[in-house]
Amino acid sequence: MKRNLILVIILALVLVDIVLTGIMMMSTMSANKRTTALIDDIATVLDLEMSPKVDGAQPAGPSLLDTETYNIEDEMVIALAHGEDGTDHYAMVSVSLSIDKTNEDYATMQPLVSASESKIKSVIIDVISAYTKDQATAQTKEIQREILTKVQELFGSDFIYEVYFRDFKCQ
Repeated sequence: MKRNLILVIILALVLVDIVLTGIMMMSTMSANKRTTALIDDIATVLDLEMSPKVDGAQPAGPSLLDTETYNIEDEMVIALAHGEDGTDHYAMVSVSLSIDKTNEDYATMQPLVSASESKIKSVIIDVISAYTKDQATAQTKEIQREILTKVQELFGSDFIYEVYFRDFKCQ
């Protein structure tokens, strides 16, 4: 009799163990799915950072090893468009250009950059002077894109792939 009672208790404990193991597996699986989804999202973000895209198209530019930076040494003081206050405002900017050394036009166009620096400055002045002080401080990325477009039109090539401000102050 004692033997049968011990077997019944052991059987009951085994059944309880199986039920608890099943519950634990179900709760672990849902947490595992959420963890997997989180890891997939992080991997997607890291992949975007490793190869940045512009407008979902192609990479933003070559690697740093394939990039040459051309600094326009002179700080430019540019008169801005008159705003609502009617006073004269000025922007003081320092501009640099990123040049793609792997571009097929690099060998022929790169020497022209320093020779055409005054034309590049003229393009920069034309673009920035069209903005008011408030617009210029709020839309620096838009100004950079507009300058880039005009410089690429000037050279007839996209070997210059980025224009950026080393310094940008408005008064």
